Amino acid sequence: MQFDLLIIGTGTAAMVAAMRVRDAGWSVAVIDEKPFGGTCALRGCDPKKMLVGGAEVIDAQRRMRGRGVDGEVQVNWPDLIRFKRSFTDPVPDKHEHRYREKGIETFHGAARFSGPNSVTLNGSELHGRHILIATGAEPLRLGIPGEEHLIDNEAFLAMESLPRRIVLVGGGYIAAEFSHIAARAGAGVTVLQRGPRMLPQFEPELVAWLMEAFRTAGIDVRTKTTVTAIERDGDGFIVRGEFDGEEVTMTADLVVHAAGRTPALERLNLAAAAIARKGNHLHLNQYLQSVTNPAIYAAGDAARIGPPLTPVSSHDAKTVAANLLKGNHAKPDYRGVPSVAFTIPPIAAVGMGEEQARNSRLRYKVKCERASDWFTARRVAEPVYGYKTLVEEETGRILGAHLVGPRIDEVINVFGLAIRNGLTADDIKNTMFAYPTGASDIGYML
Repeated sequence: MQFDLLIIGTGTAAMVAAMRVRDAGWSVAVIDEKPFGGTCALRGCDPKKMLVGGAEVIDAQRRMRGRGVDGEVQVNWPDLIRFKRSFTDPVPDKHEHRYREKGIETFHGAARFSGPNSVTLNGSELHGRHILIATGAEPLRLGIPGEEHLIDNEAFLAMESLPRRIVLVGGGYIAAEFSHIAARAGAGVTVLQRGPRMLPQFEPELVAWLMEAFRTAGIDVRTKTTVTAIERDGDGFIVRGEFDGEEVTMTADLVVHAAGRTPALERLNLAAAAIARKGNHLHLNQYLQSVTNPAIYAAGDAARIGPPLTPVSSHDAKTVAANLLKGNHAKPDYRGVPSVAFTIPPIAAVGMGEEQARNSRLRYKVKCERASDWFTARRVAEPVYGYKTLVEEETGRILGAHLVGPRIDEVINVFGLAIRNGLTADDIKNTMFAYPTGASDIGYML
């Protein structure tokens, strides 16, 4: 079968590109070996945030105890998972229906390249004038004995019951978010992070403040600890590691892979289509096109040019669609893309960090303050609240914003809007925000 565009994957990038190109009259087919919908809708952002919602209730009750709130609440894990599934279960059928309504062909199975413009699928061959790789990401291989005992984010979000003792291997977004969910739901949680601190993507001062919330939740964070092996021990596991040259061991009922993700490319047989790679990534030009096979484009986590975030996947897909329809002219623009780790409270960043600003040779002002005594934090009895902002001295442009505390997952979007559109600190200070809200604090942060 011949199509103008074949898309491997059915996540955010695939959906956006497929709809835009189909609206232009192209014949389009999408292929996925997993249920249609992609990581964010089925195995990542959305279901995770639904579990966070349950954990937030527990945390709010703890903070407000003795401040007008009495009684105990607890997470019923099976009920919380059923609530999550009320959203995720209908997604694949809805996506397939939407594709078919648009006249987009849908295929199930593992696609492998068989030539520069073709893939094999379930014993048949499909041809595309162009092919978009939108396969997302998968857990990074760790290369340690017993790695097969690790579960990934997908399995964690599908657990019908919550184990009593959980060890998370890694210290990034997944470890931070899942540890807060599991601890608030009643599990004993240990995080083993090879680096010197958790969440290295965020500013160190803010992460240090956030670690107080980890301790309050009873999460045991062990940094500078490298996991060396995982062994089955009856119904549980023994996790072996190394700290400061000494062996450490701990027991767990569940061990979670939280040590990073990489573009899901290994099963595609890229060599058959002469698609070059640079390490674990595709070798792409500035138009998100393969440098060795002009028929091939990539978007989202599979491209991994921009941050591995859902809005970036959508943006990449729009860029690719524009280039397919009108020739290469559009380039992705990743200015002002906010990133949030949905811990409790959350931590967020957009724009430059202080180290990046120093290396840029720009002249800038830094304002950094812990703001636990501000009304936004005090009204919900949340001791973890603070910010760091960077503003260019000559122009007043906002270069970066870094926040931790209640509701900052919403407030960070205002800073993202400012950075993407070149707004100055004075522009933001002169804006009248509703009061009292998290956004009404922004003027004092600049």
